[in-house]
Amino acid sequence: MGKLVDGVWQDVWYDTKSSNGKFIREDAGFRDWIEHSPDAKFQPESGRYHLYVSLACPWAHRTLIFRKIKGLEAHIDVTVVCPDMMSEGWQMGLPEPLFGHTRLHQIYTQAKPDYSGRVTVPVLWDKKHNTIVSNESSEIIRMFNSQFNHLTGNTADYYPESQRDLIDEWNAFVYPHINNGVYRCGFATTQEAYEEAYSHLFESLDKLDTHLANNRYLVGASITEADWRLFTTLIRFDAVYVGHFKCNKKRIVDYANINGYMKELYQIPGIKETTDFYHIKRHYYFSHTGINPTQVVPKGPDLDLDSPHGREHL
Repeated sequence: MGKLVDGVWQDVWYDTKSSNGKFIREDAGFRDWIEHSPDAKFQPESGRYHLYVSLACPWAHRTLIFRKIKGLEAHIDVTVVCPDMMSEGWQMGLPEPLFGHTRLHQIYTQAKPDYSGRVTVPVLWDKKHNTIVSNESSEIIRMFNSQFNHLTGNTADYYPESQRDLIDEWNAFVYPHINNGVYRCGFATTQEAYEEAYSHLFESLDKLDTHLANNRYLVGASITEADWRLFTTLIRFDAVYVGHFKCNKKRIVDYANINGYMKELYQIPGIKETTDFYHIKRHYYFSHTGINPTQVVPKGPDLDLDSPHGREHL
């Protein structure tokens, strides 16, 4: 783990001293937008954009899911980085196809030579202007959701206007307490910061399980953006976050409603193919040497994700 400072790579961990041991995530550095409009700088065109992802990362996983469910695989190509994030951060197994770079931080300085900030996935690259459009996953999935429909003919809408207020409410709840909540547990460097994050996480999971007892999805009768944003954390929980991040009060399998809900989403055609447990476990346990200095990657757990989810009655 590290960052760029004025375009120069530095191998530094997150600074938690100034926050009393609490992990605070930095905002994304590139926040432009692809728009189906004749006046837009970034217009949706087949073959114009390239997506850099890690199969281990829950934020990048969101973008792969939307690329799949919105039929964008033929229009947006992908480079998958190695699961090991060691010196110089994310690295490529082979030189990536656009510039021959072997480190993701080189893509950042390709776009902005004096860039300062964390080098994160996903990254959406524009081949026309040779720059990064966005490295903010929540905004990339909204572009994928709506701006390429004229190319794909896929008009499925995971952020429908009539439900946006409720979707936004769920996102505002899930992100700090669950999506980022597991990181706030795992990257905490004081007992107090860890226990505070731990309490918020499991209070939130208890609330979620109660909601899902009588609701098939988070919002309404169909899957929305809010469900996919939650799913990528849930699917990693028992394999990584319980042990590695000390989120061990309960597993997802111990929550009857959350577990069935997670399995239903996993069993949606195409989603299993976006989920790679080798990359997930290898990245967290091998890369975070401050948490797991031996770099031993556990063999388990055995996950029963293909059995009936039991959600049809809702």
